[in-house]
Amino acid sequence: MAKVRQDAWSHEDDLLLAETVLRHIREGSTQLNAFEEVGDKLNRTSAACGFRWNAEIRKNYVDAIELAKRQRKERKRALEGKKRPTQYQLPSISKSQQPTSGQTNYQDHGNISFDSVIYFLKQVKEEYVATSQNKLSYDLLKQENNKLKAEIERLTKQLNMTEKQLITIQEDYQTFIQIMDRARKMTVFDGEDTIKPPTFRMDKNGNLEQLANNSGN
Repeated sequence: MAKVRQDAWSHEDDLLLAETVLRHIREGSTQLNAFEEVGDKLNRTSAACGFRWNAEIRKNYVDAIELAKRQRKERKRALEGKKRPTQYQLPSISKSQQPTSGQTNYQDHGNISFDSVIYFLKQVKEEYVATSQNKLSYDLLKQENNKLKAEIERLTKQLNMTEKQLITIQEDYQTFIQIMDRARKMTVFDGEDTIKPPTFRMDKNGNLEQLANNSGN
């Protein structure tokens, strides 16, 4: 039976049309599929649903449409993430799917696609870059380690030399102390009366004059 419904659109019909279109957008479907689905439910043609959407309803759902498009992109990325091969393993290609000589197969056969190949090559590149960076870091650390070893060896030699110099100084000090001790023992000191202090007297002019020391007499 042909769809010939001509009555006006109700609020419930408009709401059903809007919800259906937004759902199809989120799921990555087309608006034409949404118009056909609503047409089957409301016994209207898909063209009538499309005209109603574009002429009356669409302008009231601008923000909702943008949100549905973002949700569609997120859903697409999530699905692509699940399909991506792991550990650099590409899906196998059967002989029937391999391109013949002189031909290039640009179609996705379900087992392998350009996206999976590009993703694989990107992973290889990232791994190569990471390996190169690790090798560079290893070389730098190795050079720094060699420098530290050389510095430790130099400081060790300097410490050994300093210790030897300290031992020599200690030995010289002990020898000096022994010499001083022997010299002190060899020196003969007389009593305190051996050397008499000088004697002075005042002359007639009021000047002091030293008297001769008669200790030797």
